[in-house]
Amino acid sequence: MQSVPEEWREDGGGGGDGMIMRSRGDPDRKNGGRGREEVEKESLMMELTRLVQKMVKESSWWERRGLDCSILAAAFLCLPPAFLLLASSQLLWFSSGLLLMGVAHAVITVKGTHLASHGALSESQAWGKFWAVFFIEVCGSFSAQAGVHGHIKMHHAHTNVVGLGDSSVWKVPFLPRTVYLFLAPLAVPVITPLVALAQLKGHSLALVVRTVLMVTLGLYSQYWLLINVSGFRSAFSALLCMLVCRAMFSVPYIHVNIFQHIGLPMFSPTRRPKRIYQMTHGVLNLPRNLLLDWTFGHSLINCHVEHHLFPFLSDNMCLKVKPVVSKYLTEKQLPYQEDSYLSRLHLFFHKYQELMVFAPSITELVGVQ
Repeated sequence: MQSVPEEWREDGGGGGDGMIMRSRGDPDRKNGGRGREEVEKESLMMELTRLVQKMVKESSWWERRGLDCSILAAAFLCLPPAFLLLASSQLLWFSSGLLLMGVAHAVITVKGTHLASHGALSESQAWGKFWAVFFIEVCGSFSAQAGVHGHIKMHHAHTNVVGLGDSSVWKVPFLPRTVYLFLAPLAVPVITPLVALAQLKGHSLALVVRTVLMVTLGLYSQYWLLINVSGFRSAFSALLCMLVCRAMFSVPYIHVNIFQHIGLPMFSPTRRPKRIYQMTHGVLNLPRNLLLDWTFGHSLINCHVEHHLFPFLSDNMCLKVKPVVSKYLTEKQLPYQEDSYLSRLHLFFHKYQELMVFAPSITELVGVQ
């Protein structure tokens, strides 16, 4: 293993809500009760961190990164046969090519971009930046800088803190619930590059040019291959195929992003609990799902709690430490929230106005603030 990552450190990795140990001269410690209580709270995250760190150190490169890199490589290897199958005039083979490309695109643009944004694909910072630009901009049609800032520095640092990392970016209150939950997500492939351009306002010319070139490269490459390899005869049919492939998993993608945070406790920017309480109260795991586990990754589905506690871990490592984390939180009488996909869908459909339209109420976690 390399030097201890920032997230392992006792300051909690940012956001101002970490677990900084009090010095011996701290007044609260001298005063007894309150100081000891603070140290006990702070030591919970540090104790769990040591348990997880031990597992990471004992794990092979294959477990830490290799398996997830292999899944991404397999997705890229699926693209050539997908383009060839799309050239077939037989409906079965054409449909197989469409499905194969849609699955590969989801793996690359959801799992790949998520891991790349966290630097989980390489221990090298230089390679980490390269993969972030490649996956987020070339493959995902979004700005790497805006994506990393919004996801890492806002959502993870301020999970469920109102006005900072409260997932409000996923709310579109003027849309009816049926449209929002089942129809609007199909427009995500079109909206994403437009939002990326809007996010570039105020940035340097070099960054704007790079992002535009990388996004254009990704989109045009798929279009060119559909025309020249798959044999599409018109620009309209090629663009329609691109839209279908890129929107194939858009509905569950939107669902997953709202199911795991919205509707859970919300915190005030000035009164937030310690990190371990913030993450265990404000994050929810969905159950194992063979399709989504492979396309989105464990850290976005059944190990989301583990991911928010230790965001630098790969999908496979999140799955490996899951028994340790769940057991520890249960023993310490901390919440380990889990719910089914259909249960969350039922909740959001019937409480859409409360959860997605009106402003969320702030939760007071008495005794742990």
